[in-house]
Amino acid sequence: MPSHIAYLRSGLTALILAAAIPLGSTAPCDIYASGNTPCIAAHSTTRALYSAYTGALYQVKRGSDNTTISIAPKSKGGSANAAAQDTFCAGTTCLITIVYDQSGRENHLTQAPPGGFKGPESNGYDNLAGAIGAPVTLNGQKVYGVFVSPGTGYRNNKVSGSATGDAAEGMYAVLDGTHYNGACCFDYGNAETNNLDTGNGHMEAIYYGDNTVWGSGAGSGPWIMADLENGLFSGQGAKQNTADPSITYRFVTAIVKGKPGTWAIRGGNGASGTLSTFYSGARPTASGYDPMHKEGAIILGIGGDNSNGAQGTFYEGVMTAGYPSDTTENSVQADIVAAKYATTSLVSGPAYSVGGTVSFKATTPGFTDRYLAHTGATVNTQVISSASSTALKQAATWTIRTGLGNSGCYSFESRDTSGSYIRHYNFGLQVAVNDGSKAFKEDATFCPQSGFTGSGTSLHAWGYPTRWIRHYANIGYIASNGGVHQFDAAASFNNDATWAISTGLS
Repeated sequence: MPSHIAYLRSGLTALILAAAIPLGSTAPCDIYASGNTPCIAAHSTTRALYSAYTGALYQVKRGSDNTTISIAPKSKGGSANAAAQDTFCAGTTCLITIVYDQSGRENHLTQAPPGGFKGPESNGYDNLAGAIGAPVTLNGQKVYGVFVSPGTGYRNNKVSGSATGDAAEGMYAVLDGTHYNGACCFDYGNAETNNLDTGNGHMEAIYYGDNTVWGSGAGSGPWIMADLENGLFSGQGAKQNTADPSITYRFVTAIVKGKPGTWAIRGGNGASGTLSTFYSGARPTASGYDPMHKEGAIILGIGGDNSNGAQGTFYEGVMTAGYPSDTTENSVQADIVAAKYATTSLVSGPAYSVGGTVSFKATTPGFTDRYLAHTGATVNTQVISSASSTALKQAATWTIRTGLGNSGCYSFESRDTSGSYIRHYNFGLQVAVNDGSKAFKEDATFCPQSGFTGSGTSLHAWGYPTRWIRHYANIGYIASNGGVHQFDAAASFNNDATWAISTGLS
């Protein structure tokens, strides 16, 4: 088919699908219901997934006093009231504690408990997501997604209405196509009810990442695959399904669905266009996958046994009773596109000028003569004055670079050690040579925000939005506001994580 004809046909299809959805009268779960595959769970921190929904979308807890607030749509069926979160969380940190189920079945997602793998909390639970890690806009209105760092996860083991055994189900999720890794496993979907690996076919979940241990698609990834337990599947038969493409979209619509003997992967650009089918056919031939043995729990950001090394960002998703038709899913995709997901600024507060220099002065009472500097590889705070040596001033001066891991934030190159940057490693800050790896670039990227104390700046690690550059015992860390490490201590956190910025000392 000539490419221009294919393009016109694709555009015509999108127009037909959009015209089939009256503005403001339908939403994804309305569409699934009209296709006789109703939602049994509907999760989103960005918007209502039913056109008549007015209830809570998610709950946040602030670090200053551990109180909580539930965030609802600004209007019936609308986008989340992010302004209410911003007001509530001003001057402190906030965590997403609950992602509410909009279906009425109360299949809410909460902090995942330990399982085959323990989480990093002292009680073995997983971490909670930071509330500001994934800002985007819907039709121009700011909202927040769920930014999953390694060690973060949500779960519900007592779900009402989910598919068990070999029963049919469908699911979709809208994800950030640029936030992923190869660890196991960034999932959303059906999993074990005991947090353990109970065997082949006991899961059916959307996976997103570039893990190649069990399966892969075309190119180097990342891919939409299915986590069916003891395997990430891109298709059936050969380990690699070349019809499952690497994803390059900023927003990704990912779909997995299954019924007796058959399953499918579909996907597309969450900001434009239509869906494609990457696999549709027989179940894997290995024992346990046909028939399936699904257990019916719901997970987000982790594997069925609480494997929690993966990262990703979740904006919205649902699970259905029954196997949705392609036509139904195509209409859901048109609704997602009509929501107009778009990027927005990841930073706030005082301006940073790429190519310029900056120094960070401590604001904690009794330590305001100290600046963030380094001694060899160790990032620390040192007392510096106008009489200090040029070498010491250079050690506390950083060249501002576009974020190595995300261009919406910043990286800080050492003034006296060209090619080396501030990065975090095991939560400690160090100055290290850029080795060009994905991990280094992400660990060397920080997102400034308005200072916790009402002035200056506070900077969180891009890959760990719950962790902020802090001095503790004169050493630099990325620290959470309360946590399992000594340097996470809540006392003096706001002061220790707020910095007065100035042009570089040297």
